[in-house]
Amino acid sequence: MRTYGRTYDEYGNPTWIEVQTAPNGSNDLVYVTALAQVLKLNLGESPFYANWGIPAHPSVAQQVPPDYYVQLTQRRFAPHFASLIVTKAPGTNTLANPPTYYLSVTTHAGVTLNASVSVPT
Repeated sequence: MRTYGRTYDEYGNPTWIEVQTAPNGSNDLVYVTALAQVLKLNLGESPFYANWGIPAHPSVAQQVPPDYYVQLTQRRFAPHFASLIVTKAPGTNTLANPPTYYLSVTTHAGVTLNASVSVPT
């Protein structure tokens, strides 16, 4: 299995990185990357799954966090991990601060990964 994740250098230049199945057959990093990419998608932006993504623009304009869609995404990805917890960062539901979510993932190998994902506006 393979997916691509986008990272940025210190100057803001994007670079796409390929993430694929580990030599031992583990797809944990592939699913973590896919989860972060789905949280950054706008609703209906995916060419494969029309109901995947977050309605970021309406959420920020109405100042209502997209918690329902984040929970839906968490339920879709939870079977691929031993544990997956997605929580909203405090104080991120205003126009000045777009929603940011913390990810806490425990892989099948027992490794805990923590990351934060900002919903683009």
